[in-house]
Amino acid sequence: MANDLLVMTLDGGDVVIKLRPDLAPNHVAQISTLADEGFYDGVVFHRVIPGFMAQGGDPTGTGMSGSHLPNIGQEFSREPHVRGVCSMARSSNPNSANSQFFICFDDARFLDGQYTVWGVVESGMEHVDALPKGEPPANPGKIIKARTKASA
Repeated sequence: MANDLLVMTLDGGDVVIKLRPDLAPNHVAQISTLADEGFYDGVVFHRVIPGFMAQGGDPTGTGMSGSHLPNIGQEFSREPHVRGVCSMARSSNPNSANSQFFICFDDARFLDGQYTVWGVVESGMEHVDALPKGEPPANPGKIIKARTKASA
């Protein structure tokens, strides 16, 4: 069975994300590759805005960097940006997504069709809610470990 879940361990516990290759196959492949290489282990959430989203995935923790893999072209869909949705962060260039992503705390429908949705939190959203807030947070929360796995 294909790995269709991403399990991200945060300080408070596990966040289980259902991957959506039906919406964004290239983004899911990149996130999965990076997770299984251990790229996200120890990476912080550098931008956490209450009522909006938590952003992470930059190994420098600054929001200005990405991974060793090439950027990915946009895979926009009609999937709404609502609580628990995981989407790719990018620069003003729609084809600049690399390793940074965000998880929506609340409805952010103004992002629909402009950012690539690649997953949705199935369980553990309370651990995302508990991340320290700030841009950047004084003591940012971090991803202890992230790996893909097959659903049961």
